Amino acid sequence: MNRILNLFLSICLLCACVTTPDPSDLSKSSFKNLDDNLFPSYKLFKVETKDQIFALNEGAKLFVDRIKKPSPSSAVNTPDVKKLVENIFDHTKMGLSYRNNANSTASETFDNRTANCLSLSIMTFAMAKYAGLDAAFYVVDIPEYWVRQSGFDVLNGHINLKISPEKEPNSIVLLSEIVDVDFDPQDIRNQFPRKRIAPDRALAMFYVNKGAEALMQNSYSKAYAYFREAVLTDPEYSSTWTNLGVLFRINGYYEAAEKAYRHSLALDESNWTAWENLAYLMNRTDRKNEGNAILNRLKRLRLHNPFYHQILGEKAFEKGEYAKAIRHYRNGLKLDRKKAQILFGLGKSYYAEGNINKAAHYLSLAARFAPNKDLEKRYQSKLSLLQTSL
Repeated sequence: MNRILNLFLSICLLCACVTTPDPSDLSKSSFKNLDDNLFPSYKLFKVETKDQIFALNEGAKLFVDRIKKPSPSSAVNTPDVKKLVENIFDHTKMGLSYRNNANSTASETFDNRTANCLSLSIMTFAMAKYAGLDAAFYVVDIPEYWVRQSGFDVLNGHINLKISPEKEPNSIVLLSEIVDVDFDPQDIRNQFPRKRIAPDRALAMFYVNKGAEALMQNSYSKAYAYFREAVLTDPEYSSTWTNLGVLFRINGYYEAAEKAYRHSLALDESNWTAWENLAYLMNRTDRKNEGNAILNRLKRLRLHNPFYHQILGEKAFEKGEYAKAIRHYRNGLKLDRKKAQILFGLGKSYYAEGNINKAAHYLSLAARFAPNKDLEKRYQSKLSLLQTSL
């Protein structure tokens, strides 16, 4: 699905706490939690600058220039908000391939037409600014949604844009001139609030995504380089510190990991990812009572989230426990009978058990309720292959 990869990584799942900790335990220690000595080779990796990420190449600029139209009352070109947005969507429809881990700059996204939602939003933001329009990033407060990737549970977030004419002094911008741009325009989005964020927060998210991608490829110094840049860009972004904690823990730096998790929680004590990672660390360091209390509390909070049951199904499937996976997926299906990912999970689990008819049934439903064309084609392809064996 076209979502920003707001990558909060954890080997276990994401967590909340049982009780609010003592404030002294969550004191902000700012850059003291960055330790370049742990990954001295990070300097070998060149991190894209802000200008490089938001820059448009000549092809992208020409694309925007062609959209501008003369104003009836002026000899200069003025941008048409709706026309710009419509043309961007037309461009992305021409062979666009959506990939969660396709983190690219604005120019790379325009040329490659392969990107995730954050990269598409960065490209559109840059185009709007070049056209002389006002653009703003918004983060949508959606329920926890995970995907399994390289042995990690990856938590996805969602980002979109609002574009309007640049406001002149003493002028009024009409509501009809304001356009929301969402590369995953599902009706469910309208049910959740969203919050405007600064461009530097979106930039930090880009660095976190790149760092998470490197982490999952076991390139730890490169991951540190990107997480470090995210901290320097937006030190108040809680999720960066959570990911730094994961990086520290994987490399055996438990004390540094705990400091990073606690700093993340000092910035946002409702960061469930940080809580669960902290709980996992507690269980690894002879504090199982504290860690399990956190995990048990979160388990009760998550029971009504279908994606919680989905990720449990994914983990059981990876272990070859297909009957257990089916139970988890069915629990998720009871909460939402149109979740394509859960239906696909049931299809592949039944196939693994040798029940071809049930597998075909659920793959057909997955294709029917797929949230985008890419997933629909993927599920339909799986179904077509399966039907040849019936």
